[in-house]
Amino acid sequence: MSTYAEIYSQEETLQSLLSLQGQVAIVTAGPSWLGSAMSRALAEAGAKVVVTSREGERAEAFAASLPGEGHLGLALAQENTETLDGFVAEVVSRLGRVDVLVNNAYGATAPSIDTATAEDFDRAFHTGVTAYFILARAVAQHLRSRQAPGSIINIASMYGLVASYPDVYEGYKVNSPPNYHALKGGLIHLTRHLAVYWAKDNIRVNAISPGPFPPPRVNDANPGFTDRLSEKVPLGRMGRPGELKGAVVFLASAASSYVTGQNIVVDGGWTAW
Repeated sequence: MSTYAEIYSQEETLQSLLSLQGQVAIVTAGPSWLGSAMSRALAEAGAKVVVTSREGERAEAFAASLPGEGHLGLALAQENTETLDGFVAEVVSRLGRVDVLVNNAYGATAPSIDTATAEDFDRAFHTGVTAYFILARAVAQHLRSRQAPGSIINIASMYGLVASYPDVYEGYKVNSPPNYHALKGGLIHLTRHLAVYWAKDNIRVNAISPGPFPPPRVNDANPGFTDRLSEKVPLGRMGRPGELKGAVVFLASAASSYVTGQNIVVDGGWTAW
């Protein structure tokens, strides 16, 4: 059995543990409100970052804005799940490897409980669960072929854990879509399931569940809405995209080498009530 002195002598520094130097990270919907901060965080930690967007030019322009060199912007509509294996293969062909996947992209309708249809649910689950799984599996297969460790991070939501407050939305044009709540809850459990099956390959799978991080356009279109939301947050304010940077680098890096199947909630305390 190792002594404490031997264990201590093998201990890496925190700076080393948090470094992503030499690694390649994919962030789907990288130029988005939350994706942009997470992409910058991974680049700042030393990774080459591959960002996707439905518009290839937008992805390329955003990739060029990231700190460091070697970043890549690619067009990807992830609901076209038949293209996802080929997308990962293209990244490997161009950059040589993939070490980290941040499943962040989402695109679906936002119906109310009274108007939601089967198609609304089908589209949401296809884009936000099925596509996440197919992309994660393609990355896991690549990591397995290299016999390399890796990290897969699914972006879920506090609304995968708790219901919303109906009174928050009264009188506003924004709502809390039932298909979104359902898929994010499913994604959190899928994260756990993949984690235990891929652990033997040293592929870690975790989730981040942001709380209220509405982009400015939401309050611009609904004056006073974020003030009402803030009343439900113990910290008394909305989240700032940069407040996800620590969580994503932690889960992507060796600093979290003994963390898998977990869901880190970044919500200002909303779910602690």
